[in-house]
Amino acid sequence: QVQLVESGGGLVQPGGSLRLSCAVSASIFSFDVLSWYRQVPGNQRELVASAFRYGSSKYSDSVQGRFTISRDFAKNTVDLQMNSLKAEDTGVYYCNGERGSTSGSKDNYWGQGTQVTVSS
Repeated sequence: QVQLVESGGGLVQPGGSLRLSCAVSASIFSFDVLSWYRQVPGNQRELVASAFRYGSSKYSDSVQGRFTISRDFAKNTVDLQMNSLKAEDTGVYYCNGERGSTSGSKDNYWGQGTQVTVSS
């Protein structure tokens, strides 16, 4: 069974930066998609950024140009560099991995989340 563990969250002022890291217990090479989501209480979980198998990436409109998702193959992590942070970036950030199973279906794995608070 796959485990994902997020770290790097904390309190930061508007305009500041944070770098989140997701450690994955299985090789990140085995995942078709690695993503970061975020959630505020009372709202649906929102896709923030995704990194795909062959190197492409995708971002939500709200973070485009400010956030960067990357895979660190040496550390077996997927990271999220967050710059120019805004108050609306506040939330619990979750790491997600998606890959095909031996049965042919898709499996999704989630981390426990890490809190990011952007406030002055």
